[in-house]
Amino acid sequence: MSADAFDPAATLRALEEAVASVVVGQDEVVRRTVACLVGGGHALLEGAPGLGKTLLVRTLAAATGLAFGRVQFTPDLLPADVTGTTILVDAPEGRRFEFRPGPLFAHLVLADEVNRATPRTQSALLEAMAEGAVTVAGERHPLPQPFCVLATQNPVEMEGTFPLPEAQLDRFLAKIVVPAPDEAALVEVFRRGATPPAPPVVATPAHVLAVAEAVRAVAIPEPLLRQVARIVRATDPRGAASTSAARRHLRLGASPRGGEAICRLAQVEALRAGRAWVEASDLAGVVRPALRHRLLPSFEAEARGLVADALVAEVLHDLTDLPPEVEAVLRAVDRSPTA
Repeated sequence: MSADAFDPAATLRALEEAVASVVVGQDEVVRRTVACLVGGGHALLEGAPGLGKTLLVRTLAAATGLAFGRVQFTPDLLPADVTGTTILVDAPEGRRFEFRPGPLFAHLVLADEVNRATPRTQSALLEAMAEGAVTVAGERHPLPQPFCVLATQNPVEMEGTFPLPEAQLDRFLAKIVVPAPDEAALVEVFRRGATPPAPPVVATPAHVLAVAEAVRAVAIPEPLLRQVARIVRATDPRGAASTSAARRHLRLGASPRGGEAICRLAQVEALRAGRAWVEASDLAGVVRPALRHRLLPSFEAEARGLVADALVAEVLHDLTDLPPEVEAVLRAVDRSPTA
């Protein structure tokens, strides 16, 4: 693809189609995962084992030519196993310390079953995800660009897991829930057998960076920026602008990084549609993936089973003058008690 022929929107759509051709029946999951990559963020993929989360990340790397790294998180994993370590080596000029990079030094890093590691090891990702670099033995090492962590997580109610700290959850651009496939998708998976087809290579690392640059260039009108600011402020249970539901059901609301996530994901939606500006409809579909992992429920909300999307909808239900598209998405969420 020549520089003159490069079309960021077409490349974005082609990348989604290439991944979806391998990962069957998970179009929404594929769309959000690709959005995190080109949006310059990271994704938390949550679902039961065997739903294709690892296949999704491997396929995305294959379709883009990005360097792929994998870390299998286990309770005995150490931070140095993730970031790398400094070792003493014998050289012709004498002994010296040399940095050996860990699997984090890749474009696309699969943090597999991230919630099975201890909080100490989970925290090894914090600097990398926020700053695109790691510091080992007092020396800062930049990570390759683009850099995207795609972490998979088993549901927290499963045995042998550690909840992710709020500071780390906030560094994920979106939390993507991977549902069980429907019957048609299962039939196609069984037909293909154990070896899925290889995806077509539709982009290069340079193309991914170019799409990311195009995403950042998408304009967001000030009225929509104000709506995002109102949404974020409404989730602060101690703030003057909080909704009554936020005060009842939240211990912690969204940070400014949550608002930035809404904006960035909305910019990706606009670019996919071939627009250079964000519309209210772009915000509507991204409020839940951007906020579902950032709202910390109160004990009362947890007892009612009010978590994730239902919690987002409940907290924002009382917020007036939202764009109709956003209101429609929130109304469609089932907020009925499960306990």
